[in-house]
Amino acid sequence: MIEVRVQHSFEGFTLDVAFEAPAGVTAIFGRSGAGKTTLVNAVAGLLRPDAARIVVGGRVLAESGIWLRPEARRIGYVFQDARLFPHMTVRRNLAYGGGGDIGPVVDMLGIAHLLERMPAHLSGGETQRVAIGRALLSSPDLLLMDEPLASLDEHRKQEILPYLMRLRDTSKIPILFVSHALSEVAQLANTLVLLDQGRCVATGPIDAVLSDPKLVPHLGVRGAGAVLTGAVVAHHEDGLTEVSAPGGTLFVPKFAAMIGQKTRIRIEAQDVILSRGMPQGLSALNVLRGRVSAVQMGDGPGAIVQIDMQGTHLLARVTRRSLAAMSLELGQEIYAIAKTVAVAPGDIGPVGNG
Repeated sequence: MIEVRVQHSFEGFTLDVAFEAPAGVTAIFGRSGAGKTTLVNAVAGLLRPDAARIVVGGRVLAESGIWLRPEARRIGYVFQDARLFPHMTVRRNLAYGGGGDIGPVVDMLGIAHLLERMPAHLSGGETQRVAIGRALLSSPDLLLMDEPLASLDEHRKQEILPYLMRLRDTSKIPILFVSHALSEVAQLANTLVLLDQGRCVATGPIDAVLSDPKLVPHLGVRGAGAVLTGAVVAHHEDGLTEVSAPGGTLFVPKFAAMIGQKTRIRIEAQDVILSRGMPQGLSALNVLRGRVSAVQMGDGPGAIVQIDMQGTHLLARVTRRSLAAMSLELGQEIYAIAKTVAVAPGDIGPVGNG
């Protein structure tokens, strides 16, 4: 368990955040300027806030009268810029982490072929994998990752994400993962801490927070979307993977997974269309059945409808006019239609063990 309570004031900005999180990956999400990096720097001991209580695995790192130095906190920190030593090979950079046998970490991150290279000859994704390895070899009690994918293009992000998932699923080290990209958060995190203007507006399991219509203004209307968990049923020759999910069957672009593997699929609210009856003659393959469980009006012409499907929730973004024309009521049966091609590879990922 991680316990974090931080209060700190700058000129024109106040950070006041408190949350608890279980083991696994806890994502710190928010727009630029929300206070994400300030928060993790306080956890790392790089910033001494006005007031703090930070506890990791029962060990107090900061409290009234207690302030451990960064080097005494047993925290690994992976920055957005990897900060490898340019004059050292990958092997020597890893050894600098202080660990003994580098083999298990090298194998997990797939960097054995990089050991004799210099940092200047690594790609962005390779550089970040080495930085993660160096942090892990310091034998940390907690791993901080401050937007480690932000400087990578989409191809490099998809290259490194499977290694981060493997780290999530095989390591017992809790991770605080800072990001402003919902697709990364939805794939990796077990728990989400949502920041807005220095305040924590929500904390909880990733699927519960992302599917709460009241939080859409903080998440961003265009990026709002829920996470569904299903099991892979089949891979078809036409390039689609079939997934059994609450409310029905989903067809998404083919991805690598074993039959039966539990999988997360993020569907953006703006890609969902609603129908009061079972739709006929549509090109869309994904039709999920549920009931209207909440409606959140926006400030403009839009609204967010939450659909309950056997305890799992999906969001749909519609206009107020459509809402009125459909005469939607709480508890009413509804069909949600999502285009297969609207689900990008970055919106699909295996379910973690946390």
